[in-house]
Amino acid sequence: MTTVAAGALPTWLAAAATVPTAPATPALAWLKPLRARALERVGALTLPTRRDEAWRFTDISPLSRQSFQPLRAPTPLQPADIARFQIPEAGTCIVFVDGVHAPQLSRLGGESPDVVGTLSSARAPQTALIAPHLGQHADFGHALFSAVNTAFLHDAALITVPRNVTLAGPVHLLFIATQPDLACHPRVLLLAEAGSAVTLVEDYVALHDGVNFTNAVTEVVLGANAQVEHVRLQRESLQAIHLARCAVSLAQASRYHAVSVALGAHISRQELEVRQTAAGAECMLDGLALASGTQLADTHTFVDHAQPHGRSRQLHKTIVDDAAHAVFNGKVMVRPGAQRTDSAQSSRNLLLTPKAVINTQPQLEIFADDVQCTHGATVGQLDSEEVFYLQSRGLSQAAARKLLTYAFAAEVIDRIGLASVRQRLETTVLAQAGHRP
Repeated sequence: MTTVAAGALPTWLAAAATVPTAPATPALAWLKPLRARALERVGALTLPTRRDEAWRFTDISPLSRQSFQPLRAPTPLQPADIARFQIPEAGTCIVFVDGVHAPQLSRLGGESPDVVGTLSSARAPQTALIAPHLGQHADFGHALFSAVNTAFLHDAALITVPRNVTLAGPVHLLFIATQPDLACHPRVLLLAEAGSAVTLVEDYVALHDGVNFTNAVTEVVLGANAQVEHVRLQRESLQAIHLARCAVSLAQASRYHAVSVALGAHISRQELEVRQTAAGAECMLDGLALASGTQLADTHTFVDHAQPHGRSRQLHKTIVDDAAHAVFNGKVMVRPGAQRTDSAQSSRNLLLTPKAVINTQPQLEIFADDVQCTHGATVGQLDSEEVFYLQSRGLSQAAARKLLTYAFAAEVIDRIGLASVRQRLETTVLAQAGHRP
């Protein structure tokens, strides 16, 4: 087994610093310096370890013990192979297989390619819109995995919603991992111009049970009075390593609602950063993580209230079974001058066995004096009296525990606006959680 010094980049990851950049068309010439800056940062940064405060509960040393390879040959898939992942409400679906756009599996519904498409096929008007934003919100100066993602940036899913336009149906971005031992770096950019509205479903699935590495970066930009519903589903192989970062920028009076559900991966981590750039912006962040076996599910959020009259709500729940481990770190910052900020954050955690572990750390940093901010965390087990009550009504102990566990998760699941997605998640929670006597 190859050993790597703590903090040193494994060979396969360090190779990102020498990966050749794809030749850019004239419309994408601005990508070359962006990738060059990212390559420079990859060479300067080190692999996070548990000595780093932001990673002290999250051990990603398995990355150093694996040798992930880039895709050499795409897996040929037919629509029937991915039918079970389709969302009936979404007429538009853009599919990526092992990080490569699969146009034969994708469909645009009634949307224009200038609204929903990919970076590799973007035309000049669209590239002019995205150039000031791609790679500008998810800063990679001190973030290794964002730098690696940007170094490999040759394609991306693009959604650019014009001013005062409401897309008729959800946009489904489906990222499929088909081969073990692969590393892929999905990229998403959503621009919702002033007064627009869109629902985005960002969905990560697997067709194998082996180990793969997903390193995803998403940037979401809301113009004034824009509205975005963002559902993120992570249900990859239980052996996978899934690292993700989402950076959101809110303009005046915009509204952003995110629901993130993490079910798969042996190690998963999501970093969600929301920055308020003008007055009156609102965000609501809901999260649910289910972890069993020896899974590790980590969620970090950062809400930056930099302007007055901002409003944020966070609810993050975890259900931890067996010897699994969940982490939540949520930070809310209210900067000087951000008066009349209204923020509330709640971390609620359910441990199903004595060996299950949760580390939760809600944080507030307030530098304004006219604000209303709260935070809190709870950690507990199923209430034995509630289990007994359901047993007295004829349920078995296992069924009672399963029902109570589902009820705990349902508060987050019910906030997803797509019925088919809710139903699938309900089935998954009932099947996976609360099964222990």
